[in-house]
Amino acid sequence: SQINLLLDTVLASLLPTGSVSWLYYSDRLAELPLGVFGIAIATVILPGLSRQHTSASAEKFSGTLDWALRLILLIAIPAAIALVILAEPILLALFQYGKTTAADVAMSALSLRAYALGLVAFMLIKVFAPGYFARQDMKTPVKIGVIAMVSNMVLNLLFVVPLHFYWQVGHVGLALATSVAAFLNAFLLWRGLRRQGVYFPQAGWVRFALNLMLANTIMAAVLLAALGQLGDVAAQLWWQRSFGVAALCGVGLLTYVLVLILLGVRPRHLRPV
Repeated sequence: SQINLLLDTVLASLLPTGSVSWLYYSDRLAELPLGVFGIAIATVILPGLSRQHTSASAEKFSGTLDWALRLILLIAIPAAIALVILAEPILLALFQYGKTTAADVAMSALSLRAYALGLVAFMLIKVFAPGYFARQDMKTPVKIGVIAMVSNMVLNLLFVVPLHFYWQVGHVGLALATSVAAFLNAFLLWRGLRRQGVYFPQAGWVRFALNLMLANTIMAAVLLAALGQLGDVAAQLWWQRSFGVAALCGVGLLTYVLVLILLGVRPRHLRPV
């Protein structure tokens, strides 16, 4: 992801003034849930996967991956939805001070949404890659990473050119290309684990998916309804902006958790196998 970010920065420097900053702001926000949750979960599961591989416990190995996959989806999907819906208020609260203009916020919000679309994939990569590392397979993730990087370069051209010349938002194409390439990376890692027979889905995925869909739909509806209550964020003082955005995020989180509880999801269901 750091290589992709570097490439995006180089290409963004060729686009209109401000593109590098717009991408930087949006990338930092998209990286926050990845750094806090994605990397943390990957760090937690790697030692367990290594022990399970050493003891030839294929079922437990797959079960650990399955648990991590569900936990990532529980976190990544609502985080991505929240970033898409609340892109402008969050950016306004954090960055629109001094020389940062409303136009900068609007442009950053577009690329933030594009990065948010790939947040699930970014976090899935952090879960699938340890499935290879724990088995001392370093080559496969690297090969897949190279494929994704080359795909990202091609997609940059396919997305940036039309978005820049027709809508003057070429930087969004860079973010979108990164997200699509991340999904390709995650898919290839998942397919490799399936083909090698080290990961097979556990029971209960249909109910889990339905619960997840319903909880995120209700959360999104609540966020959209509450968004109109924020007022003119740009005209507010910094503490008013911060409090309003924090309250909105809290309402969304509380709604999401309450719906999951009503659907029968309990803390014990989130414990590692």
